[in-house]
Amino acid sequence: QVQLVESGGGSVQAGGSLRLSCAASGRTFSSYAMGWFRQAPGKEREFVAHINWSSTSTYYTDSVKGRFTISRDNAKNTAYLQMNNLKPEDTALYYCARRYSSGIYSNPRAYDSWGQGTQVTVSP
Repeated sequence: QVQLVESGGGSVQAGGSLRLSCAASGRTFSSYAMGWFRQAPGKEREFVAHINWSSTSTYYTDSVKGRFTISRDNAKNTAYLQMNNLKPEDTALYYCARRYSSGIYSNPRAYDSWGQGTQVTVSP
């Protein structure tokens, strides 16, 4: 029911930074937890970060802890992923998603709405 559109991807050198945005249209953005996932060619979709509706709880996959920060602005219906100290292994198509079920936050099946993805490419 909700539409999600990611933006902010691009090509950077290792050590650089990007901030991804996820703009939502539709109903009741602020009532849902949000997540970021990524997928590289030939790889499974991987959980990156999660934030609850009130921004009081966040989770990250181990490989991005200390480098990435998830946030949201409910008044703007937008979620963000600040990515610092990027590494070549961060190269992937990044998706934002809206949480739906009560399943584990790292499982893609716990989310019911997905954006089209934004490409992040990190060169050595």
